[in-house]
Amino acid sequence: MNAIIETHELTRRFGKTTAVRNLSLQVPEGSVFAFLGPNGAGKTTVIKMLMNMIRPTSGRARMLGTDSLRLGPAQLARIGYVSENQQMLEWMTVQQLIDFCRPMYPTWDPDLCRQLSRQFELPLNRKIKTFSRGMKVKASLLSSLSYRPELVILDEPFTGLDPLVRDEFIRGLLELSGRSQWTILVASHDIDEVERLADWVGVIDKGERRLAEPTASLQARFRQCEATLEPGREIPETLPDSWLLAERAGQVVRFVDCRYREEGGEQTIRNSLPGIKDLTVRPMSLKAIFLALARTFRLYG
Repeated sequence: MNAIIETHELTRRFGKTTAVRNLSLQVPEGSVFAFLGPNGAGKTTVIKMLMNMIRPTSGRARMLGTDSLRLGPAQLARIGYVSENQQMLEWMTVQQLIDFCRPMYPTWDPDLCRQLSRQFELPLNRKIKTFSRGMKVKASLLSSLSYRPELVILDEPFTGLDPLVRDEFIRGLLELSGRSQWTILVASHDIDEVERLADWVGVIDKGERRLAEPTASLQARFRQCEATLEPGREIPETLPDSWLLAERAGQVVRFVDCRYREEGGEQTIRNSLPGIKDLTVRPMSLKAIFLALARTFRLYG
């Protein structure tokens, strides 16, 4: 696997608070990598260290083969960056923003720029300061994608966007990612949105990495299970470690199996929980998996 982003034991402390702790992560080249976690999990702090906006307390990060502390104009010209708190030159019109950005990027693609401006329905002669939050995000995306960067970093891009704008945003990224050779890292807590995009998932909680793997692999091994026991049957005191959030209501036992195998999986459950009369095993959406993991993190730390 060729990694376009790598971190090794990346740590950042703010006084006595550790925002990111010993984070080791690889983002494969060509992937759409969803970097997920609840608010305050440390996602934005990680991205700021990747972009050399803040220095790590310890550990290291590399992007495009360069140490993040040494990122210069040559590397930044290959990276597109859109943040929910991004500052823009709002006194400009969209056309003025395009004219301002174009000379800084040798790879600027006028045809792609025109396509994006039409797709996002951006009025070229209106000042950006008059735009809604959603229109400002579209203008930022326009200026960050028109030079065809190799790496696109999106930090909570959906915050404050109405459902229609979110859908336009996602459709635009899906269309472009299908036609361009770039890697996208999207940090978000809006799981419904990134599920349409991501082929890799990384989850961070309290500044620590919890998992990182292909989306297909993650969804293949997670199942929502419901077992109805025969009357009088008791749940064993010890259940498999892979059964998350096990709970019982009468003769019904519900849990999430995070290491389910399609071949022999139901029989393994029956062996671990004798006396099953009925068993239902259902695939889970990425959102359902994330919520199950978040509840587990909260319960067990």
